[in-house]
Amino acid sequence: MSGGLVHLSDPHFGAEVNLAQIHAIEDLIPDLEPRLIAISGDLTQRARHGEIVAARTFVHELERTAPVVAIPGNHDVQWWWRPLIPFGCSAKYAKYVRHFGPMLAPVLSLPDILVTSALTSHGVAWGSLTANVRDVAVKGHLRAKEIRRVKDQLGQAHHEQLKVLMIHHNVMRGEISQRMGLARWKQAQRRLALSGAELILCGHDHQESVTQLRGKAVVSCAGALCARSRGDRPAVFHRVCWDKSSIDVEQYRWDADRGVFIRADVHVFARPTKAYEPQVPAHVG
Repeated sequence: MSGGLVHLSDPHFGAEVNLAQIHAIEDLIPDLEPRLIAISGDLTQRARHGEIVAARTFVHELERTAPVVAIPGNHDVQWWWRPLIPFGCSAKYAKYVRHFGPMLAPVLSLPDILVTSALTSHGVAWGSLTANVRDVAVKGHLRAKEIRRVKDQLGQAHHEQLKVLMIHHNVMRGEISQRMGLARWKQAQRRLALSGAELILCGHDHQESVTQLRGKAVVSCAGALCARSRGDRPAVFHRVCWDKSSIDVEQYRWDADRGVFIRADVHVFARPTKAYEPQVPAHVG
């Protein structure tokens, strides 16, 4: 089984962070020997300077073991600076960019894996507005231009590379929350299914899940590494391993009594012998 990818999400550095879990992860990650580490957003609670500095320190520690790919979640966006104004949107991400670099949707290519990402966290934006007041600045939006860029990037993957797409918002409906992370979710799922990704990483729902999207892409939704785990469930992060025939998602569950993460459930999915090559029309709607 080739290498491994560690998938973390939603540490919420700030009032909600669980430092015991953070320290346990820092201790465990070197033993897992991942090829890379992916963090699918909500590194902070309120995008305050001190929270972002703490999150960046955490990432720096993880980088001692493997490259880290991170994206902003809705809690990392200072949406109140530019609500519903289409120009000057960079102010919303200014603090995040200062510490994590200008790439809000980074890409990382290794010999056996290509990870790309799409920005779904826009704060208060026309594309994510719903009739539900509680959705303001919470719902995500997967723009057509984002998925076209992702499709082009994944289309350049070598045959031996696992094709991975990371977004922040949960792709599938949460079991406890019964909420979709993305506005216009049917459209978003259709776009994701046509992206060419074999594996989709996400978070946001604060409950772990492992499933498939339309019988094609494996969807790894990592739990929240903070005090806000859905239904007071133990925190969970994922380790993904793969070879030519399968994609395995291992779930590591927090054991509060012992203060460690324990390997728990393992989900195994068949990987197509030939890389999935969707027939995507010129316009992805």
